[in-house]
This record gives sequence, structure tokens and C-alpha cells, in this order.
Amino acid sequence: MTAFVLGNGVSRRGLDLDFIQSRGIVYGCNALYRDFTPDVLVATDRAMAQEIESTGYAQQHRFFTRRPAANSGAQVVPRAWYGYSSGPVALALAAGAGHSPIYLIGFDLGADHQGLFNNVYAGTQNYKPENSGPTFTGNWLRQIQRIVRDHDHQSFVRVQGDTTARVPEFDHLGNLAAMPRDQFLTWLNTAKERPCPPTSA
Repeated sequence: MTAFVLGNGVSRRGLDLDFIQSRGIVYGCNALYRDFTPDVLVATDRAMAQEIESTGYAQQHRFFTRRPAANSGAQVVPRAWYGYSSGPVALALAAGAGHSPIYLIGFDLGADHQGLFNNVYAGTQNYKPENSGPTFTGNWLRQIQRIVRDHDHQSFVRVQGDTTARVPEFDHLGNLAAMPRDQFLTWLNTAKERPCPPTSA
């Protein structure tokens, strides 16, 4: 079954997340819950996790974090990915559940058009100010590569928008393809069935 893993890079702005959810299982992370309820939510940052738990979200929805608060309903991140960042953990959970293809959306892994912090929640609670520099992505890159390699029988597709950084390290992953955002939107609005992975990067 198809899965969509939502990062919070600005390239995912304007997407109809409810429509995407009608096409497969949606995994997301951190403040996504403020605007949309994915099938699975992840937050490894303690302050972000506490914000989510304080709302009672985890009592009603699947939520993973490293150290769940007592009686919050949150689940512990599996040991294999315990030290990973939120987005990679969401990706790992989707891969571990056997989904294929898995679409990565909003995994920009770089700066925005102004060379600044690339996140749709910049300037809000538990996030850096909008005028901050971009976040270091080296750990995310390594973690994503490991997940994709460890699940080489599954297909991954990274949806690329205007602010999605090119990652040369991904070129060597045979089961990770790239799809321009406009092509993804065309499929999303016209396909009668769940998506098949593209034949080339």
C-alpha cells in the first residue's frame, strides 16, 4: 500500500493533504498536527513532543516520541531508529510497515529561496525564527540513506519542489527516485489508482 511521508519544508505548501490522505497512509512530524491529522505523527524533539502531548492528541491518534509522558497515549520510537530525527523516524516507520511506494514530500533538506530556515512553521512555538539560517541536514541525509538501503525491496520517491535541495548522495540509491512536484500533482489529480513509482530518477 502507498504511503506518503510529510516533512515540513516549504515545498509542501499548498498541497491538499486530505486528498493525499485519500490515496494512502500519511506519516508526518512535529507541528503538522496543528493543521492536519496524519495517520501517524512523530516528534523526537522533547519540547515539541511535550506540546503535542499537552493537547491530548496522543490519546486519540498514533504518536511516537522518544520519552512518552506517563498516560499520554504516546508510543516509544522503536529501538532501531531511537536516535533518528523526526522526519527520518516517520520514514522508517512507513518503511518498517512494508509500504511501497513511499513518497517523501517536503523533505527539502536545504535552505529556502532566501537562504534561510526552510520550514512552514518557522517563527512559531518550538521553531527557530523565520530569519534564522538553515538547519544542518547531514544527520538527516545519513539516516534517510540508511533507511532506503535497509529496505531495498521497497520503492521510495522524493517529490521535488522549488526549494528542494539536490542531494548527490541520493543518486546512488537505486530504489529512491525523484519526481517533480508538478508531475506529482498531475498524477494526484488524474490517477484512478494508487501511484506506481517512476521508472527513473
